[in-house]
Formats: sequence, structure tokens, C-alpha cells
Amino acid sequence: MTATIALVDDDRNILTSVSIALQAEGFLTRVYSDGEAALKALTDNPPDLAIFDIKMPRMDGLELLRRLREKSRVPVIFLTSKDDELDEALGLAMGADDYIAKPFSQRLLIARIRAILRRTESSAAPGGEDAAAQGPIERGRLVMDPARHRVSWDGHDVTLTVTEFLILETLAQRPGIVKTRNQLMDAAYQDDIYVDDRTIDSHIKRVRRKFREVDAGFDSIETLYGAGYRFSEE
Repeated sequence: MTATIALVDDDRNILTSVSIALQAEGFLTRVYSDGEAALKALTDNPPDLAIFDIKMPRMDGLELLRRLREKSRVPVIFLTSKDDELDEALGLAMGADDYIAKPFSQRLLIARIRAILRRTESSAAPGGEDAAAQGPIERGRLVMDPARHRVSWDGHDVTLTVTEFLILETLAQRPGIVKTRNQLMDAAYQDDIYVDDRTIDSHIKRVRRKFREVDAGFDSIETLYGAGYRFSEE
């Protein structure tokens, strides 16, 4: 079935350009220019995924997400500026699924959308190789629950985006085995989307930083220069 994507942004140029790009990929789109106008529509008739700008007048993206989460678990991607790491962390803690910084590649945004929709569909699928059937992944002090998109380290919750989760899951599934950047790209995006090495390196850097916020000595993701990355089970 065709997925419906809701776009909420006060910048009409972004609404128009992203909507056209999504429609060209076969998605249906709904557009809203402010959070207040979007809230009732998203609650009454939830889309398959929503994209919120954080910085909006009247009701910003964080408040929109907070109020939406009272009634709906629809997946949400935040659009942020490059310097909004505090907002990113807060948004993820409140239940956002991912974020992408402005200015952004529309192809990359579409890849993130598809990754989230795949995970949502596999979690909801009865039987088969869905996330629930996989069960939690336990590797030393690391516990990952794909069905609930939850991660903990030594009992402390760690909030990851969908992309970060997919990369870490790929590494943790086979501890000690080196995964090349190309393999991690395939796991995180699984589409014909070009992502350069620096994008994967940036994700790894963010994952390490998040784990070091709960354990300053975290060093279980090893870099093998010229080869890739591996997870070292403690």
C-alpha cells in the first residue's frame, strides 16, 4: 500500500519541494504550515509517518510531538538546524524516531523515511522475521530490543535514532566480525541511495558519544582503519 507522509513546516518552499520529491517516489503527502493546524488532523487521521520542523511559530515541533504522543505512536522525523543537538536529544527522548539537519539531501531524507517505514511494518507483521520474533539482542552490557526500539547499556537507557539503531544492531548481531562502511550503509538505508563514508563515520561518532554519556569508558565499537567497524562484546 502507498504510504502517506505528513509534512509540518512554516517554510512553504520546503513543504513544496519535499512534497514534490515524495510524490515522485510514490508517496502520498499532506502538508501543514503550523503545528496547531496539524495536530487535530494528525490525531484524527494519522499518516504512516510525519516530518516536523522543530522551529515553528505558535506551536513548535517539540510541543507538537509531545501532544501527538498523548494519542498516537505515528513515526516522526525532525528537521533541525545543525546546531540544535539539545533539541535533537530532547525530541528523541520524547519519542521522535529520527532527525535530519537542514540543509538536507532529499534523497537522504527519503532513505530515512523508507528505513523507518520498513521497521514499522516488520514490527507489526504477524509471524515471519519481524522485529518481535527476533527477540532482544544481549551482548555483554548491551541490550537491544528491536520490537520496542530500545537500547540499554549496563541498565541505563540510551536513545538512538532509527539509523543509529540499525547500524549498532548490525554490529552487535555478530560481535568481533568487521563490518565495512558499505555493509553498514546497506543495513541503514537498503536503497539505491549514495551515502559517503563520512556519513557512516558521523553516525558512529554520535552513537559512541551517546553511550559515553552513561559510561565514560565505553569503547565497545572499534575502528579498524581501512576496514570498517566491529562490536567488541565485553
